[in-house]
Amino acid sequence: MVLVGLVIAPVTMAWYAWIRPHPALAVGIVVGAAIACWMVAKRAGLDGPFARRSGVNLAATRGGESPGSPTVWLVAHVDSKMQGVGMLGRIVGIVLLAIGVPLVFVAAPFASKWANVGVFLTWAGTIPLLGMYVDPQNQQGARAAGAADNASGVAAVLSAAALIPPTASIGVLITDAEEMALAGATAWARTNPPAVALNCDTVDDHGELVVMYSFPPPAELISPLERAAAAQGERIRIIHLIPGVLTDHVAFARAGWRSVTLSRGRLRTLMRIHTDTDTMAYIDGRCIDAAARVLATAATEMSECK
Repeated sequence: MVLVGLVIAPVTMAWYAWIRPHPALAVGIVVGAAIACWMVAKRAGLDGPFARRSGVNLAATRGGESPGSPTVWLVAHVDSKMQGVGMLGRIVGIVLLAIGVPLVFVAAPFASKWANVGVFLTWAGTIPLLGMYVDPQNQQGARAAGAADNASGVAAVLSAAALIPPTASIGVLITDAEEMALAGATAWARTNPPAVALNCDTVDDHGELVVMYSFPPPAELISPLERAAAAQGERIRIIHLIPGVLTDHVAFARAGWRSVTLSRGRLRTLMRIHTDTDTMAYIDGRCIDAAARVLATAATEMSECK
């Protein structure tokens, strides 16, 4: 995501400078962007051959005959990420780029003042992305422990599995490399038959429960979750996935699974996660049990309907 931002913004600016025309400035922007990309890649530890790393998904099943047989999977990821800005900064940056880049391309040929606005928004959107690299020094959670994102989600999923009747056909999947373009979930979804995946990503002590979906909203998943939340006296909000956020359910949905993400938080949560403030000092897990009960109730209903 960092390198994508560092490519989109300079290409946009170079095109703008060329149109105006300022060819020398355009060349300078491209050269400067190439140097910036190289520096960020080095800082993020991407100097190995093709930057390859390995990871391991953990899976357990119950009520089925093979690892791919459960009709419902409870999913959470275990990796933590240390970067210079929190998730909220990432969302703001992507939104500014989404507005600024098209504005430059549309307005620049007409020498419109709106092109200058687009330039400003494009560079403003690039700044937060500069801090989005994965810190290679964060081994074993040395700097960012990942308490809310996503130790809380793992705890909720494991607690939910313990509440589900033993005869239910369910699986528990703990994915790795979620922060690396959803690599763990993508690998699993490609090699296992489509089913239901209830992903749990970040359960803070504050805020309301939120169900996030991508593509057409899967009503057959949302309705059981709404009923489960009502049975537990929990308020639940259904929203499309926030721009700039990627969760494991996206990888499952792309592979033909029916999948959503359950989360709890607020703006302060988005500011904290992916930084060194996402520690147990800011969360005690008091809402994990409530999220687990909602997951367990919904998963049991879905399993019985198959």
